Amino acid sequence: MIRVMLVDDSAVIRGLIKRMIDTEANIEVVASVSNGELAVKRLASGGIDVIVLDIEMPVMDGLTALPKLMEIDPKVKVVMASTLTSKNAEISIEAMKMGAADYVPKPTSTSQIGGASEFRDNIIEKIKALGPSRHPLIPATRPRPQATSELRTETATRSRLANAIGNIQLRPSPAKFPPEIVAIGSSTGGPQALFEVLKNISPAVRVPILITQHMPASFTTILAKHITNSVGRECTEGIDREVIQPGHIYLAPGDYHMVVESQAANKVIRLNQNPPENYCRPAVDPMFRSISEVFGPRVLSVVLTGMGSDGSRGAKVIADGGGTVITQDEKTSVVWGMPSATAAQGICSAVLPINEIATYINNFVAKGRA
Repeated sequence: MIRVMLVDDSAVIRGLIKRMIDTEANIEVVASVSNGELAVKRLASGGIDVIVLDIEMPVMDGLTALPKLMEIDPKVKVVMASTLTSKNAEISIEAMKMGAADYVPKPTSTSQIGGASEFRDNIIEKIKALGPSRHPLIPATRPRPQATSELRTETATRSRLANAIGNIQLRPSPAKFPPEIVAIGSSTGGPQALFEVLKNISPAVRVPILITQHMPASFTTILAKHITNSVGRECTEGIDREVIQPGHIYLAPGDYHMVVESQAANKVIRLNQNPPENYCRPAVDPMFRSISEVFGPRVLSVVLTGMGSDGSRGAKVIADGGGTVITQDEKTSVVWGMPSATAAQGICSAVLPINEIATYINNFVAKGRA
């Protein structure tokens, strides 16, 4: 049973969300409070797995309450709930930098929230994904390391894994030369992971970096600005027909798939609103597929924390084309969905803690190997 606390100054909204959650057999609302101060007091009593936390509240707002909640229980998963405004997008991104696991866009009125099936599905999906991560499964056995010296890095990594899908088959990187592009896919927990990786990439890494993070439009604009300010490298949302430049970070804008095409001597970004893939737009798979088609084996792709399996099919295309695939490990992922779906295919050259991924990228871009 996943135990949830709702924190919102509107009793009506808390009641509506509770009725949505009550339809699920394995989720229980065990607390419902009207401000951050009451949430902090209730969490101190224990028994909470996931908190749905409103941003704007009297007495103590969500952003003020968040670090206090994380201090009481560092393992509790917090989902920020906010309407889709620029101000709330800014606050939500800041909250995720501070440790919130995810956000959920909240309809702008109680009449909308009562009939919003998309909101219901969204919040329940996130609770189901985040709740079990508080109590991760521990395998009975560890994967057996392979003996070849070529796999020394990968087997050292594998010995640290605690995973729920059995043995992960890793392969040596097939690359014979440094990559010309780094492609990153992420979802739930992605902003925190992206900041951690990008801030530690060496200034000497001048290849372009393309990112697809599952987010709506108002959020991706703010996220790009935060990345620029936090990591010391310019990040912008991709623009249709924009020529890809060395050393730049391109973020897929909300509601658009971002792909790559060759035009004469240039590699350019193309945006489209083709149907969602894996229920997502932007989605990681189309970006990965297009990058493989354009860059062939000169690709290093990274799959970070996230729900579902987006990115796994595109990563397989990259691997089959001679490119290199790595993923974040379970222990440091907020949700080990996208990385595990990718790793389960046996296409990864490394499965790494988040604090080791930038080092891998630095070495790989410099030498063509980790």
